[in-house]
Amino acid sequence: MRRAFGLPQVLLIILFIGGIVTVTMRYASLGAQHYADSYTREQAELFLQSATEATLLRIGGYNRSGGNCLAGLTVHSSDGKFDANVIIERYYLADGSSCNNVPSSPIQYSKSNGIISMRIIVTSANNNSKVLHPIRLERRSLQHP
Repeated sequence: MRRAFGLPQVLLIILFIGGIVTVTMRYASLGAQHYADSYTREQAELFLQSATEATLLRIGGYNRSGGNCLAGLTVHSSDGKFDANVIIERYYLADGSSCNNVPSSPIQYSKSNGIISMRIIVTSANNNSKVLHPIRLERRSLQHP
């Protein structure tokens, strides 16, 4: 009689190899989701910076005559992945003007004229299939336009 594997041994080896492949594929899937989420988060952070700069440009060109100041801005990404809601919380002005629709504080140091306190909230769009998990970033900052 020749020595060889019997049918039960072959089935056990196939089940063992199948289990190893299943575990390996599960970890590979988790790794791919992690990298996709990290990439989307980095995109959201870059969009947050772009929304901040767009708001500063908009404030720089805004006509404050009459006491009205820019209170907020909504920015949408060109690919439809993210929306940014910029809320201007307070203006710090040294030129003697004030804002009627946004809180403002007079300051005495003229080199600090035009500092603003803003809150930027970036959320992922719900209808975009490229974003696997919802993202919400919030940042508060003092900016000098």
